Amino acid sequence: MKWIKRGKIFDPIQHKLPNNCLQFSQSPQSLVFDDVVRIYFSTRAVDPVNNKYLSHIAFVDMKKNLRDIIRTSTDTVIPLGDLGCFDEHGIFPMSVMRHGNAVYGYTCGWNRRTSVSVDTAVGLAISHDNGLTFQRIGDGPVLAASLHEPYLVGDGFVKVINGIFHMWYIFGTGWKKFSPESMPDRTYKIGHATSKDGIEWTKEEARSIIPDRIGADESQALPTVISIGQRHHMFFCYRESFDFRQTKGRGYRIGHAWSDDLLNWTRDDKNPQLEGSPGEWDSDMQCYPHVFECDGKVFLLYNGNEFGRYGFGLAELEL
Repeated sequence: MKWIKRGKIFDPIQHKLPNNCLQFSQSPQSLVFDDVVRIYFSTRAVDPVNNKYLSHIAFVDMKKNLRDIIRTSTDTVIPLGDLGCFDEHGIFPMSVMRHGNAVYGYTCGWNRRTSVSVDTAVGLAISHDNGLTFQRIGDGPVLAASLHEPYLVGDGFVKVINGIFHMWYIFGTGWKKFSPESMPDRTYKIGHATSKDGIEWTKEEARSIIPDRIGADESQALPTVISIGQRHHMFFCYRESFDFRQTKGRGYRIGHAWSDDLLNWTRDDKNPQLEGSPGEWDSDMQCYPHVFECDGKVFLLYNGNEFGRYGFGLAELEL
C-alpha cells in the first residue's frame, strides 16, 4: 500500500467561519453523501474573558473530486457546553457516523483546569437534519475518566461492526513536568470500548492496544479505522510527550497498525507511510488523520504544521 498525496485542499484563512473563528481546521472528519462530501473540523475563536482559545465545530461541503468547495457552514453546528460541563471550553474533535435515519456525533469536550491545563471526555450528540446541527443526548459524557483510567479520555472514533459499536479512543496515563520550569504535559495511549447501543460503553480498562515506537513517553492520538478486504487498518498520530510544539522531529507524525480480529494490533508505520514535503504546509508535522471510503477509493484527511493552523490536506491510498 502507498499514500499518494493530493496536497492541501482547505485553508481556513480563506473562508468566513461561524462563531468568529479564525485559523485552524483541526481533525477533519468526513460524512459522505450521494454527490457531496461534508468535512467537519474544529476551529478556534478567542475567549474575550481571558484571550484563550475556544474550539468550535464547523464544516465544509466539497464536491466528490475533493477539490471544489460548495460552501462552508455559517451557523453553529453544536454549541459549547454549559458552565462547568465537560465541554465548556471546546469541542475537538467530533467524529460522525450514520446510524439509522440519524447522524451520530461523538464529541471530545474540553474544559480547563488549574493544576494541569485541561481535562477531556467523550460526549454524544445526534443530528436529525442530515448533519447540519447536532443536539446532545445529555449534558454529561458517555465515556470519561474512570477507576483505572483516572486522567483524560477523548478522541472517540466509532464504527458499527457486526451489530456492535466499537470505539477507539485515547486515555491519559499521567501528567508530569519534564523540567522544573515547564508546565505539566500529558501522555496518552489508544484504548478500545464496545457498546450495544452507542451510549453505554464497556472499556478494556487501561489496556493500551497499540505498541509504542519511541518509548513509554509516546503520546498517541486520533485513531481512525477502516476495513480493507478482511483486514482492519488503524491510522493515528503519535509524538513525544514533551518539547513537541516547536522542536522538529518531536511533533506528530502518522502511524499505522492492522488487525484481523479487532483485539490484537500489529504496528507497521512504514506500510503505508505518509511523510511531509520539505518547505510545504506539512513539512514539520503530519497529524489528526481521518481515513474514509468514497466511490470505491480510500482517502486520508490530515493536518500539517502547527496542529492544523493552516488547513488540511488529502492523500489517496494506492492498494
